[in-house]
Amino acid sequence: MQMLTPQTAGVGLKRVNLEVKENHMAHHTVGLSSTHLVTRRGQPFKLLLHFHDPGFSRHYETLVFQALLGDLAVEFPVTFLDKVTNVGWRAWISPQEVLPRCVSVPVRVCSPVSAPVGLHELKLIVQNSLGQQCYNAGRFILLCNPWLKADPVYLPDEEQREEYVRNDAGVLYLGTPHNITTRHWAFGQYESEVLEVCLNLLQVSPQHVWDRRRDYLRRSDPVYISRVICAMINCADERSVLKGSWSGDPQASGNGVDAADWTGSAKILKLWDAARFRPVCYGQCWVFASVMCTVMRALGIPCRVVTIFNSAHNTKGNMIVEEYYTDSGKKLDLSQNTVWNFHMWVECWMTRPDLGSEFDGWQVLDPTPQERRTGVFCCGPCSVKAIRMRNVNLLYDTPFIFASVNAGVVTVVMQDGQEVSRRVERKRVGSHIYTKRIGSDRPESLTCNYKCVLDNLSRCGERGHDMSRSLQASLRLDRVHVMGEDVVLTVAVRNTSHSLRTFREHVNAQAKVYNRGAQQTLWETHSRLHIWPGEEVLIEHVIPHSQYESRLTSDCLVNVAAVVVDERTQEHMLVSEEFNFSVPNISIQVTGGDRVVLHKEHSAEVSFTNVFSTTMTDTVLTVEGTSLIQGKHQSRLYLLQPGQVMKTKVTFIPVVLGVKALHAKLTFRNRPALVIRETHKVSVSTPASTEDNKVQYFREKCC
Repeated sequence: MQMLTPQTAGVGLKRVNLEVKENHMAHHTVGLSSTHLVTRRGQPFKLLLHFHDPGFSRHYETLVFQALLGDLAVEFPVTFLDKVTNVGWRAWISPQEVLPRCVSVPVRVCSPVSAPVGLHELKLIVQNSLGQQCYNAGRFILLCNPWLKADPVYLPDEEQREEYVRNDAGVLYLGTPHNITTRHWAFGQYESEVLEVCLNLLQVSPQHVWDRRRDYLRRSDPVYISRVICAMINCADERSVLKGSWSGDPQASGNGVDAADWTGSAKILKLWDAARFRPVCYGQCWVFASVMCTVMRALGIPCRVVTIFNSAHNTKGNMIVEEYYTDSGKKLDLSQNTVWNFHMWVECWMTRPDLGSEFDGWQVLDPTPQERRTGVFCCGPCSVKAIRMRNVNLLYDTPFIFASVNAGVVTVVMQDGQEVSRRVERKRVGSHIYTKRIGSDRPESLTCNYKCVLDNLSRCGERGHDMSRSLQASLRLDRVHVMGEDVVLTVAVRNTSHSLRTFREHVNAQAKVYNRGAQQTLWETHSRLHIWPGEEVLIEHVIPHSQYESRLTSDCLVNVAAVVVDERTQEHMLVSEEFNFSVPNISIQVTGGDRVVLHKEHSAEVSFTNVFSTTMTDTVLTVEGTSLIQGKHQSRLYLLQPGQVMKTKVTFIPVVLGVKALHAKLTFRNRPALVIRETHKVSVSTPASTEDNKVQYFREKCC
């Protein structure tokens, strides 16, 4: 309820009730703010004006509202019509709801659908024959409206609006296409003060600092808003939200937080706000994308995080990434162009009047800082439809995004500084593009949204297969391997010539970071083969777990390559594959089940069995959970023998309704690059009746 302060003498208005609960329900903004009325543009919201006796009379007083955003102001009268046809700001009183003299007057206020997003101030001017009085009637936040057909962010499907606007929990997909790993993320747009922090992003942006009035006016356009937010997420400016760290060593984060340790956006945004808008350390692609997703959903713009497996980077506009190997199969770090095992950006839903209606819909925005454009790290929005149509001449950054999912990979084998083999792969880059499926934690393929179906045929084993005039070769793994197991791989060599041939086989396995080239060699082997014409020989290789366990990076990735050489013709053929290990699970069991009650203490048992053949030293088990646990729960075991179980009991009290998550993390002193993570979701509800609980159970089961 807003108490009034008159700006001139003669108080006629006592107070204004903002009808927060009713308005939040009608505008789908429940929970977004505990301090402000939150509304969506183009949709009426209700106010209740309370006047001093003898009350308001339409025959003697005239009401005029003034809406202010910074130094922008617009005045609009209160009318007495049930239907108001003008498209600007408007306010009206239904004649049926008031008496000739009335101390409590309900008023509807509606912004135009083109109104700028932000924190608005509302003033009420009461005019009569004696003059006028002006009152502060309250402040309200105005957001985009994906429920309104006229809004540029209108999303017609209710299930999509629930997923891409209102859902505050997500799933990220990492790893490799053949062994996708998941990471749960709390977008947290309903956390206390997060919406206000998101608005601060707009207020401290360079665009606002340079020209406040122009910035306010342009905030009606989701294309403009998305570009401002995209640039503000990364550390291109001293007031940006996140600073990147691209080291594969988790110990290199220094005083910052390792990117892999973040589990949600709210803490990052609040830290940035509390530090007076100084960048939070550190982020990588999934953190940048997830934080941007939070901000966009909070502002009412539908948004989803997208993973691109085998994403090309720094192609310099020539659509080519070059990879170099020695004739013994070792990958060399000779090119600035790289193929990341995975990369994440966001897609936002909006119309594109600047391009034409055929390019409306999902737009790519990449907040990870990669290339400066006009001095700023800002990429997008780029129409996904334009990428599929191969229309690369459109705004914004379409050539860069197109290359990220369509570039060719040139693989070169070098011997004594000379090139001895070259081949081009056209299907590896952008092979799989995923986002979270609506109402599920499983991935949904978006690959066909970006490229023609014929370009997206399954290429399982393609990269590990090649042929020349005298031989064919392929490389395959028998299965997805769990950390601690020996790795079994098979190289197949076929003599396609008409005579007996002798071949040299060189196989090399290297540790790898997801966004850089291969690193140190973990294991290698060499052999000579005598193969008759038309014969195929299968060579099985075993990489012992002792060869890789202590030498992997935190991404648990391996690049393995085999070079086969025809000793007669000196033809060199390279086949390669990159794979990631699955890690052992941490068990999280909530006592009494995963349906927990708000503000009631619950407990969970967290345990881990050492499946490794070595004793793990100084093992630290950390458990945390936003809106479940205050701070962190940690337990430590100095020696964890092979086969031994480490257990701890954790108590937690849910303070927010909805689906929340417990996050467990294991670290080991003698394996600093190995970090094991696990997430367990719980559903927080009020202590409802048994029948209500049954209904809720079936709703969750259907989702």
